[in-house]
Amino acid sequence: MLSIPHLIIIFLVALVVFGPQKLPELARTLGKLMAEFRKATGDLRSTFDEHMRELELEAQRLDLQKREQELARQEAQRRAQQSNAPTQQSLLPAPGDQIPTTGTGQQTELPLEAGTPASAPPETVPRGRVNPHSGPDIVPDSSSDGH
Repeated sequence: MLSIPHLIIIFLVALVVFGPQKLPELARTLGKLMAEFRKATGDLRSTFDEHMRELELEAQRLDLQKREQELARQEAQRRAQQSNAPTQQSLLPAPGDQIPTTGTGQQTELPLEAGTPASAPPETVPRGRVNPHSGPDIVPDSSSDGH
C-alpha cells in the first residue's frame, strides 16, 4: 500500500490543513472508524465462513443420502435377482431321491441334467441306465422288454 515516505507526506499535509489542535481528535475518530470497519469485516467474514461450512455439510449429507439410496437400490436388485433366479441345487433332486421309470416297475436312481425338473412325469425320463464310462449319456437298458 503506502510506504513510510508517503505516510509522512500525508501526515504533514493533514497537520498543515487541520492544525495541531484538531489533529489528535481527528486521529482518534479515524482510529474508531478503522476499529468498527475491522469488526464489521470480521463479522461478515465469520458469517460467510459459517454459511460456507453449512453448505459443505449439506452437500456432504446429500451425497451420503445418494450413496445410501444407491446401495439400497443395488441391495434390492440383488435380492430380487436371488429370489427370481432358481439355484442350481433347487433344480437337482436331493441325494437318495428315487425317480420312477416305465417298463420295469422298479425305481432306479438316475442323475438328472441341469434344467430337468425333479418332478418330471415318468414318461419323460429316458429308459436305460447310466454308462459310467461315457459320462451322463444314457445307454439303452438291455434287460427291458423291448418297448
